[in-house]
Amino acid sequence: MSHNSFGHLFRVTTWGESHGPAIGAVVDGCPPGLALSEADIQPFLDRRRPGTSRFTTQRQEPDAVRIQSGVFEGRTTGTPISLMIDNVDQRSRDYSDVATAYRPGHADYAYDAKYGFRDYRGGGRSSARETACRVAAGAVARLVIPEVRITAWVEAIGRDAIDPANFDANEIGRNPFFCPDAAAAARWEVLVDAARKAGSSLGAVIACEAVGVPAGWGAPLYAKLDAELAGACMSINAVKGVEIGDGFAAARLRGEENADAMRPGADGVPAFLANHSGGIAGGIATGQPVVVRVAFKPTSSILTPVETITQSGEATEIMTKGRHDPCVGIRGAPVVEAMVALVLADQKMLHRAQCT
Repeated sequence: MSHNSFGHLFRVTTWGESHGPAIGAVVDGCPPGLALSEADIQPFLDRRRPGTSRFTTQRQEPDAVRIQSGVFEGRTTGTPISLMIDNVDQRSRDYSDVATAYRPGHADYAYDAKYGFRDYRGGGRSSARETACRVAAGAVARLVIPEVRITAWVEAIGRDAIDPANFDANEIGRNPFFCPDAAAAARWEVLVDAARKAGSSLGAVIACEAVGVPAGWGAPLYAKLDAELAGACMSINAVKGVEIGDGFAAARLRGEENADAMRPGADGVPAFLANHSGGIAGGIATGQPVVVRVAFKPTSSILTPVETITQSGEATEIMTKGRHDPCVGIRGAPVVEAMVALVLADQKMLHRAQCT
């Protein structure tokens, strides 16, 4: 199987390659009657769009989305919604060296090992360009879950993290790093500039919070809400780790420290005194904010020469020409939001199907 589709009842299939004529997504299972136009999707794509600052790839893509089906007179019809985004600024010549030698850390060798063939132009299907499709589909998913507010931000770049005491949600949209700490954003300008000028790259950690997820969404064992979220976020290009709530830090706590103590609350809803579990217990939402952290590795396409081999197995060095993100995690925040939205829309529909 090619595994280009995601979801159960709210299902998304993405298509296209980095240097093909277009990319897109087909959203199937969207409820009918929802107001939907390109204007509902475009703001989310604009947040992920390349070339918006010197800290991202300078590929100039407007990422203008077109709805091709599934909407009539401004409302979803319940049939598949096809979304298309044209590629307008490909420079395939930048990848001539990649055609014969593998980029370490990239998917080049793995694709050859699996398929015996690969599209080396920008990485083809393995390019982060594909994430624009996810963001477009995620915008549709948000219409299904209006009760939920999803916000992602960059928590760390390289070894430099934000100070939680300086957290200001209003700052996230004021700087090119999706950073809630103005002091950290100023430091990151210097940090990312230095990596870019050195022909290198940096990793990042994205945190995402979904507020308003009702208690009960999700399922025990093999369809746990945290497992669905982890799988969705791990499917994002360059992601190498996902935590729910305290994640790995929970292993350093004692039981009484990790317990999310409860007290009586209004209308029979418990008042939680902590949220170490990230809003999920036993695979099911507790009604608290759902918290996810996602680790992005440094961009593999760099100008620093790295030892590698050719397709014929000969030793060589490679440096990747072209336009690449010095920190791909920066633009990861809108993508993480989209994947969380897709999971939650799917889980809302699954919950309704079993527990009306």
